[in-house]
Amino acid sequence: MKTVSTSKAHSGVQGVYTHASDSCACDMTFAVFVPPQAADGPVPVLWYLSGLTCTHANVMDKGEYRRMAAELGLMIVCPDTSPRGEAVPDEKDNWQFGSGAGFYVDATEAPYAQNYRMYSYITGELPALVAARFPADMARQGIFGHSMGGHGALTIALKNPERFRSCTAFAPIAQPSTAGWSRPALGKYLGADESGWRAYDATLLIADGHRFPELLVDQGTADGFLDEGLRPWLLEEACREAGMALTLRMQERYDHSYNFISTFMDDHLKWHAKRLR
Repeated sequence: MKTVSTSKAHSGVQGVYTHASDSCACDMTFAVFVPPQAADGPVPVLWYLSGLTCTHANVMDKGEYRRMAAELGLMIVCPDTSPRGEAVPDEKDNWQFGSGAGFYVDATEAPYAQNYRMYSYITGELPALVAARFPADMARQGIFGHSMGGHGALTIALKNPERFRSCTAFAPIAQPSTAGWSRPALGKYLGADESGWRAYDATLLIADGHRFPELLVDQGTADGFLDEGLRPWLLEEACREAGMALTLRMQERYDHSYNFISTFMDDHLKWHAKRLR
């Protein structure tokens, strides 16, 4: 692991780091905010997964999480959204696929299977690195994210309820297997057999018996992607049929931007902190 930068913030440290990833077969960059409470011992870890076109830097620069994370004693880990580099297959004119659009899956189709293994990276390789290099209490982990990252957070939590104590999302892609802006990517990463897509679709995971104690989702009513890509009512229906607790808050006149995310960031951090105590 190499340190790109560190900076003091709210008596904690915001750092950016790189390392050679075995899962993604390329160098990966991630950010970690270590709160001041870490001086006294390991602190809870909260994973933030970003959305399409983003890197680790979007939430770090615009998410406004450090003040509250420092107050609550939460470590915030912000991975990148996908593998990157000249040797990594990409579609540079397609913002919904390739670089910036890893969808937190483990690709099975050539030529993407070698690099696009974000599920394994987020659930295995990066947590091991964080546990080894940072004052992280890995027995107390939560996960949240935005849009594509909200989809990732939901699916990862549903498949790993023994690891995560809390899960929330901002405007997640609720059912990517049927959404117009995610179906093409899943087909390229996972192949034409849509039965293999179910492992990366929150609504279908719930239908297949996966459970998580409770979820919080915030969604803006003025989000331009609401009807085409996000469709939180599908997640609401799946949770209702499964008897699973979901708090879905439709926020009037908010859009898909980080203005929306930063407005409700404190609420999400407090939700996680309460469950990570």
